Order: sequence, then C-alpha cells, then structure tokens
Amino acid sequence: MSATPQKKNSFFGGAAILTAGIIIVKLIGALYKIPLGNILTDAGFADFNTAYNIYSLLIIISTGGLPVALSKIVSEANALNRGNQIKKVFSLSLATFSVLGTVSFCVMAFFPNQLADWMNDSHAAYSILALAPAVFFICPLSAMRGYFQGHALMTPTAVSQIIEALCKLVVGLALASAFKKNMEDEALAAAGAILGVSVGCLLAAVYVYFCYRGHVRSLPEFRDEPEDSKTILITLAKLAIPITLSSSIIAATNILDSRILLGQLQDGLGLTLDAARNLKGMYDKALTLYNLPASFMVPLTASVIPHVSAALKVKRRRQAAQISETTLRTTALLAIPAGVGLFALGEPIMRLLYPTTDVVQAGWMLSVLGLASIAVCFMLVSNSILQAHRMVTLPLVTTLAGCALKLVVGYFLIGNPDVGIKGGPISTVVCFGLIAVLDLIIIKRTLPRSLSLVRVFAKPVGASAAMGLTAWALNGILARVLGGLKPFQSVLEDGTVQLSGKGSALAVLGAIGVAAVVYFALILVTRAISKEDLALIPKGDKIARILRVE
Repeated sequence: MSATPQKKNSFFGGAAILTAGIIIVKLIGALYKIPLGNILTDAGFADFNTAYNIYSLLIIISTGGLPVALSKIVSEANALNRGNQIKKVFSLSLATFSVLGTVSFCVMAFFPNQLADWMNDSHAAYSILALAPAVFFICPLSAMRGYFQGHALMTPTAVSQIIEALCKLVVGLALASAFKKNMEDEALAAAGAILGVSVGCLLAAVYVYFCYRGHVRSLPEFRDEPEDSKTILITLAKLAIPITLSSSIIAATNILDSRILLGQLQDGLGLTLDAARNLKGMYDKALTLYNLPASFMVPLTASVIPHVSAALKVKRRRQAAQISETTLRTTALLAIPAGVGLFALGEPIMRLLYPTTDVVQAGWMLSVLGLASIAVCFMLVSNSILQAHRMVTLPLVTTLAGCALKLVVGYFLIGNPDVGIKGGPISTVVCFGLIAVLDLIIIKRTLPRSLSLVRVFAKPVGASAAMGLTAWALNGILARVLGGLKPFQSVLEDGTVQLSGKGSALAVLGAIGVAAVVYFALILVTRAISKEDLALIPKGDKIARILRVE
C-alpha cells in the first residue's frame, strides 16, 4: 500500500487525525496544567516536574526509538504487502518493550528517594513513586501505537492520547486538591497530581489493545515468508538505537539541566532548597507553555517517517522530496507564529494564566523560551526527515553538540548572581538554535531538491513578524483602555500584591485574536500555502477553491 494523495490514509490524512487529537489533548492539558499550577505552589510544581523529567528519560530509553523503527519497518512491509513480516516484527517489538518497561518500573519504584536526592530535590520522591506504574504501561502502549502508525492508522493513537489527558485532568486534579487540603503537604499534592498519568497510561493501553485485536482479526491471510528473528532485531536495533540515543540526549540533558539549576541556585547563589524550588517552579510554568508549539509537531513527525520511507521503498523519490519540503513549510507556518506570539506577549500571558507567581520574571523567561520553541519544532521535524532517509546518526551528532553547549552555558550563567534563573531559558535558546541550524544545513546539503530555504522561511517569517508587532501593540493599547475596568492582581507567595492593568485578560485575548486574523490574512495574501500543499490534505482541492489558493 503506497502513500498517494488520493488514498484515505494519505500523509496529511493521518497527520490531520493526529492534529485533531493533539488539539483536544492540549486543550485538556491546559485545563490540567494551568489550574494545577495554581493549586500547587511554585515549589510543588517544581517537585512535579523534577519527577516528570526522570520519567521522561526512562520512557525515551524504553520506547524512544523502537516505535519509530517499528512504524518505519511496518510501513515498508505494508507497501510490499508483507503481512506475516509485520506480525513477526510487532511480536518481537512488543516483547522488547515489555522487558524495558519492567526494568524502568523497577528503577522508579524501588529507588525514588535516591533519585530525588540525586536531583537535588528530596521532596520529589513521592512523585517519582507515583509515576512508576506509568513507565510500565506506556511501553506496550507505544508498541501498539507504532504498529498502527506504520499502517497509517492514526485514530488509535489520537484517542489513546485523549484518554491519557482526561485521566490526568480528572484523577490528577482531584487527588492534588484532596491531598493539599487534607494533608497540607505540597510534595504529596504533586504526587497526587502525577498519579493521574499512571492511571491514564493504563486505560489508554487497554483501549489500544482492543483496537489491535480488532484490526488483526480484519486482516486477510498472507503468504509471505517473514525474515528470521535475528535479522528483524538487528534491523530494529540499527534504526532504533541512534534515534533512542538522540532522544535520550535531550531527556538526559533536561535531567542534568534541572539538577544543575537546583544545585547552582543552592550552592552557587546560596539559596535554601525551598527558595530554589520556588524559582524552578516558576521556570517550569514558563516551560509548560513553551512546550505547546512542539506538541503540535507530533502529527508531522509521526507521519513523515512512514510515508517518506514507503515512498522511497517503491522508488518514488519525487514524492518523498515533496512530502519533506511540505512538512518543513508546514512547520514554519505553525511554529514561527506560535513562538513569536509567546515572545511578544510573555508577561501578559503569564499574568493571565499564573497570577500567583512572579509574572515579571516568569514573563521574561517565557518570551525568551518562545524563540527557543521555534528551534525545537524545526529540530523535531528535521530529525524525522533525516531519519526517514536513513540518516539516523547525523541527528545524534547535532543533538549532542547542542545539549553539551546548553549544559555548559547553563552552569556558568545560573551560577552568576547577575543572571541566576534567567540562565535557564538563555541556554535553551542556544541549545536548540544550534541543533536546528545544523539539521537544516545537513538537509539542504544532502537533499537539495527537497528544501528551498526561501520557500520554507521567507513568507512565514514576514507574516509572523507583522503578527507579533500587532499583538504587542494592540495588547498595550487595549490594556490602557481596559485596565481601569479589569486590572490584574498578582498575589505572590510572600503575600505581596502586584496590581497592573497592563495584563488585562480582555487585552491579552483581544490582542491574540486580532493578531491571529492578521497572520492568516497575510498567509493567504502572500500565498505562503500552495495548491500542491493542499492537495496532500483530505478535501484539499475544495479548501484551495474556497481560499482561492492557486
């Protein structure tokens, strides 16, 4: 089954399903993270994220490369109608996932205190323990998601992500509120919040398992002879290990960055553990918003690998090149305005969502992180394009270079009294900016027909710059007009009250709405989206006629 624009399971057909799922998940996530950030103090939010960083590393080690490798191999076998090969590849992958999940579970379940102490945050032990079941259930879940993505069936992945998000919302917030009210312990409240993740992973795994059973029963009998287990495992390892290493570098860097941050705040600046946790929690709240644009790259990264791989497998190099460039252009159209928006409205957004934190300092960090979010999006998509073309080692090298630079820059800046916590976002920009630039250079030099930097960047950058200026100016104007009617009160943890009309909710929301309209209009006027791009989307021809795109 080859990937063509006309087929139901087209590249952007699968991406559209995942995009819809991601939008729902992120809306639910906002209903989770934003109130959670106000239920927990900054210190409790730091405990939550410290545990989550450890969980993320173990998840990536256990599942980081295998789902991608599985998706790629299944897609290639599917293009050649080799059903028995697919069955054997999946069985071996599932067994490998299960072993890795069990080992990761044991690490978190039996050594929570040691892990928390190593992270310079002893209060995070409860949260680490609460996340241990999640790392076990996510492994078979990831295997089944990779299986479906290899078949270009994105619905099970999207629905399972929604199940996870709903459990976090319902179970997590309920337990966080109950633990804080009845036990008055921020560390336990954070653990209650994070326990919803474990419950969500369990229910999502059950759902996808039943989807898998139903899909297998609907398949016809195949007559192909599968490869032997050793050959399949070697192929999986060759693809998965470099991807896992590349992904693990970022997760490991986040852990080391968190450890360095808390350590430097305490040792370098002489702060107490509680004071350091408060600053880190404030930074983590900005990171929550900074991660949003990258989340919307998941549909592109999940779809580009199997579809480019399938096209290359059947010698359709022109189609693979078109998908690669369209993916980068779509990334620019989504990531650049999102990052510019965070940069332009960092403080007003933080004041709107987290009024109980130090919004001036947190807003500055969010503005800087907004620029970093653009680079992260391009890094993720560029890595997927390189991996789809079997250049799995190069992303590993570029990621290692960027992350090494981040740790060095962060260590010296955070320990500097004149910079302090602001060194965190600065080092993030440096890190992912370097990786994105290197990846794009490699793609340009090795795949010259698949990338025009002018086509990818020029129009989105121009439209985003105009959008950002509109958002910044309109927020200032509306804040002055509406400030007297609806000022913001930010109550800090020490009882200090900050009062300002500059961050009026109506001003922020109005500025965002008008800026979005301006951006969309400029994209249409400048013809940043081509008819060929829309042809890859379901109903793309109809959309092109409505928007008068030629």
